Amino acid sequence: MSQNILVTGGTGAVGSFLVKELRMRGHNVFVADMKHHNDPSYARCDVGEFRQVEALWRGGGWSHGYCNKPHTFDIVYHLAAEFGRWNGEDYYEQVWRSNAVGTKNILRMQEREGFKAVYFSSSEVYGDFEGVMTEDVMDKHEIRQMNDYALSKWVNEQQVLNSATQFGTQSVRVRLFNTYGPGEPYSKYRSVICLFCYRLLHDMPVTVYRGYKRTSTYITDMARTLANISGNFKPGEVYNIGGEDFHDIEEAAALVLKHTGRESRRAELVTVKDEEVLTTRVKRVDCSKAKRDLDLKTTVTLEEGIRNTVEWMRDFYRLR
Repeated sequence: MSQNILVTGGTGAVGSFLVKELRMRGHNVFVADMKHHNDPSYARCDVGEFRQVEALWRGGGWSHGYCNKPHTFDIVYHLAAEFGRWNGEDYYEQVWRSNAVGTKNILRMQEREGFKAVYFSSSEVYGDFEGVMTEDVMDKHEIRQMNDYALSKWVNEQQVLNSATQFGTQSVRVRLFNTYGPGEPYSKYRSVICLFCYRLLHDMPVTVYRGYKRTSTYITDMARTLANISGNFKPGEVYNIGGEDFHDIEEAAALVLKHTGRESRRAELVTVKDEEVLTTRVKRVDCSKAKRDLDLKTTVTLEEGIRNTVEWMRDFYRLR
């Protein structure tokens, strides 16, 4: 059944693929983000500003021009946020305003309008935990979140839980693990695979930290899984969403060197270090709940995904 769905942050690396997936399934998808856009179902909105958030429901801000007809949404996917631990240190004002205040603004509208919502958290909330990351870790262990970005995402989760207790709002929380793939333009604050691909394609050095392990999730696998929430919405649930490619960072770097054609220059371009400050060394995730409820599965291997990402970057940055 077709639903009216709002995706905040819908032009971002994850949001753009989610919007495409939801529209392919026949949903009426509205998009809100920070820049102007010509899509008639798009509105410019800074989620840190309540007036702009409220206007999404009042009918203002949409690209087709202001109208007084209110909008209603069955589900809101709230992706809009500042991303990244070092971004959170350098631009902590924006991180706290967009992530914590922005989430509170969406919750206030949810309490008023009664829509269902999916709130986006991060693997970073598991902080310094060294075991298998099941969703109930924080219920059983005292965890130290190790950067402002992680802290802001954990605050968001607590706000969601508090709203459900006080107002009966129906929400699902998702914790994403290392999403990567085409569609993620470079900045120094982006994900590790994005950083490696861009920098090596431009013959820039990279740093690899020895013994750090991750579960990487290809973007189309992530988008499909997230879209499945719209058809199997379980209020109060929280899901880890990650891939099955559990690998160390050295392995990912080797694949990027291979597909960028820089293997012969490894000694020149790659520096190996033993430790990165305030960074979780190993993230081993349990995604059994998402497999059960959301049909989570890996269809793109790490090597295939890195190859696709490198090829997209060659086109995007005109490096052919």
